[in-house]
Amino acid sequence: MALLNDAVSFASFHVVFPTSLWKYVRQPTGCLSGFLRDIQEILSVNAKKRCAVLRLAVILFLLCGCSTGQDTSQLPENPLPQTQREDNAINVNWLYGAYVPRGVKLEPLTNHQRGQLYLRQTYLTWGIYLKTAMFAVGDQAKNSPAEWGDGLGGYGKRIASRYGQFAIQNTFTSTGNLLLGYEPRYERCDCSGAWSRLKHALVRNFVTYNRTEKSRRPQIAMYAGAMGAGMVASTWRPEDSKVWVEGYQSAITQAAFGSFSNVLGEFAPDIGRLIGRKTK
Repeated sequence: MALLNDAVSFASFHVVFPTSLWKYVRQPTGCLSGFLRDIQEILSVNAKKRCAVLRLAVILFLLCGCSTGQDTSQLPENPLPQTQREDNAINVNWLYGAYVPRGVKLEPLTNHQRGQLYLRQTYLTWGIYLKTAMFAVGDQAKNSPAEWGDGLGGYGKRIASRYGQFAIQNTFTSTGNLLLGYEPRYERCDCSGAWSRLKHALVRNFVTYNRTEKSRRPQIAMYAGAMGAGMVASTWRPEDSKVWVEGYQSAITQAAFGSFSNVLGEFAPDIGRLIGRKTK
């Protein structure tokens, strides 16, 4: 229990959420106050902040991210067979990530489902490898870091570096959402009209839902995970980079890439139908 309190203390008090993102949060006062209430529920009153917590938190992230235990209190009445329920709840597109189809009611994920979602997003779908290759190409074009060279060997090192960063980011984010009970998936809007759907996709990159799947909360775990992963990745790069700068840049990258992914996921069915009509 002391390990859990220390890990949560680290994640809660040592994360900097860029203030420029707050303007995208609807009803910011209620959203933030709700997050603070969630933190109060899981924090120990006398939790101490120590440097060793970082190592303990990483261990906890790895254990919780792969958790296979189910929380039966979250299961609906008269549930579907387990395999069918999991298939309906865990949809991971290789291009834009985890989503809930339009018209499907949001139901809280069990711990087992969260573990399966983590495995699919981090290891078992092409999306993370495509994202890794794309960012590595950008690093290669900029020859960053220069110490790795601009040849095939340098590109290999950049791929390994980016994949390590994204895997750590997914681990931190998944564990943060698990501890807070926050929704990790994007749900397509039940609204109509291109502008309403676009606004929904952009806003959802900065807010999510708590265990009720109704009350909005800021995407603390997602941006903390991005920032933490950028800071960790800076430790194995040869150039003299500033840890906090790398973390902040990683969070900004998540804001841009996440917004693009949400918009793509929102309009993917429409794009597919349009392409289908043109190819007939």
